[in-house]
Formats: sequence, structure tokens, C-alpha cells
Amino acid sequence: VFVHRNIANIAHTSDLNLLAVLEYAVTTLQIEHIMVVGHYGCGGVHAALTNARVGLADNWIRHVGDVSTKHAQLLLDAGDEPLQHDRLCELNALEQVANVCQTTIVRDAWARGQVLSVHGWVYTLRDGRVHDLGLNVAAADQLEPQYAAALAAIRLDREDR
Repeated sequence: VFVHRNIANIAHTSDLNLLAVLEYAVTTLQIEHIMVVGHYGCGGVHAALTNARVGLADNWIRHVGDVSTKHAQLLLDAGDEPLQHDRLCELNALEQVANVCQTTIVRDAWARGQVLSVHGWVYTLRDGRVHDLGLNVAAADQLEPQYAAALAAIRLDREDR
């Protein structure tokens, strides 16, 4: 397992640390699966949801704020703040999968025929259970339709969080 971790599992395409890790994993190690994994109860996601100030990391967490703004109605439809928090954890993981898929590193790997899939997951700290968000992309042309399907599935109430 080769791991890159940061606050709120953000995969920003200008993050040179992420890109270096991703390039090494994809081109040198020839990995076949990238898992973008968020977790329910994420403090960074909660800070973005509630506009809480946490210091220098506010600049980093701003990217989750963009996800929140993009999906504002979906978050409102989720219900109270704890449910909105769970929903934003899921939405953020989906957005970060899309970001990873849009990097030149992943796109170039697919263009040269490399077997590579990007998956969106979220797990529950309480019991360690992993929830597949249904976004599993193995080619550039799969991103848009799979993203739409995963987003539609999130609109449904999730059981057993």
C-alpha cells in the first residue's frame, strides 16, 4: 500500500506533493488502483461546512468549501448539520476522485493503455466500515457518466452510517 494523506483528502491538481506521489505510484510502481478515501466525521470537512476558522489550513480547506457551494441544495436536502456533514464527506470524496482522474498523470496512463482505476470510498471511524460510493473509473470517458450516477445515488438516504 502506497499512501498519500492530507487534511480532508483533497486532491488538488496544483498540489505538487500529490502529483509527485501520484506520478511515482502510477508510472514507477505501475499501481492498478487508486483509492480516494474520505471518512465520516472529518474535521476539515466540518470546518468547511460550518465556516469555522482553523488557521493556516483554512486556505487548504477552502477547496471543500467549493464542493459545499457546488452542492449546496443537496446538502440542504440532507437535513440537520450531522447529516449534512456526512453528505459533504461523501461529496468531497467524489470531487477528489474527479480531480485525480483529471490529472495529466492519470489521463496519460489511460492514453498509453495502462490498467488503472480510481475509486471513491468513505469510511466510518466508529466501526471501520468502508462504503463504496459507486465511482470507479477505469478510463477517461467513464468519469462523467459514473460521476453522475454516483451523485444520483448519494441523493438517496444512506443507511448505517
